[in-house]
Amino acid sequence: MNFGFVIPTGSRASKEVDVAIIGGGPAGLSAGIYATRAGLNAIIIDKGNAGGLAEEAPYVENYLGYKGIKGEELVKKFKEHAVDYLEISERNEVREIIKEEGTYLIKAEKGDYRARAIIFATGTTHKNLGIPGEKEFFGKGVSYCVTCDGYFFRGKKVALIGGGNSGAIAAIYLKDIGVEPIVLEYMPRFMCEKAYENIIKERGIPYHTNVQVTSIEGSETGEKVVYKDRATGEVKEVEVDGVFIYVGLIPISGLAKSLGVETDEKGYIKVDLKMRTNVPYIYAAGDVTGYAGQIIIAAGQGAMAALSAYEDLMLK
Repeated sequence: MNFGFVIPTGSRASKEVDVAIIGGGPAGLSAGIYATRAGLNAIIIDKGNAGGLAEEAPYVENYLGYKGIKGEELVKKFKEHAVDYLEISERNEVREIIKEEGTYLIKAEKGDYRARAIIFATGTTHKNLGIPGEKEFFGKGVSYCVTCDGYFFRGKKVALIGGGNSGAIAAIYLKDIGVEPIVLEYMPRFMCEKAYENIIKERGIPYHTNVQVTSIEGSETGEKVVYKDRATGEVKEVEVDGVFIYVGLIPISGLAKSLGVETDEKGYIKVDLKMRTNVPYIYAAGDVTGYAGQIIIAAGQGAMAALSAYEDLMLK
């Protein structure tokens, strides 16, 4: 489709589309399928490999139709489905978006794209603790992904900082592959779903509550975690062979904000019930909107964003 605009001279690649979907996680992949089925010319652009953080999930037990499936396997099915409908441009980071002449010029690593509408499905990234040793030992014993690095700690003891759903699932996964995890949770109670709490207790995984981790120490790797008992103030430490950090997520919304899209105090993109933002022809879906952080919700939001884009572009 040609909108009568010219992609800047010297571009390595160029493409004109009705809707550009930035981010290829469950929300973006779902949006791509629905947009294409509605008759829109669409493309998915992802700075890494499509799949998002869902690919890192050790187990997914709450996606309709699957009693239990690895995140990477579920994402593989999503990608195989979506690629039948539209182009997925991976390892292609969007660096800048410029609004001009009623369209959006998207300047990415592999080329420039012009779109009439944008769906931000950029998701979230791992939150840092910001404590001494975290940055210094990253990649040397500190990790944010058990499916990526858990294998290297089989037969060893690790600290898992953060006991929410993600941390609980990670701890269970580590235990299953022969790692001995100890969970350190800031709040004074279990912060995961009851189902995960029961499994943690059944597997005998230590789960310490009401503790604040203050540093990760060691000579070459993170060999010791120092923490404070929040009730008594007593400082304690545990010797480990590695550390996995699961203390929350932060939204990737910088590109959207540069276009005037409103976010909340945490940086999550504000949307209405049909995934529209405050800027016409810009939509958002998935974890970047701050809704629940569930794969099934992200996929549903992606579908709704695509249908809203179709309605605004083709029916008005």
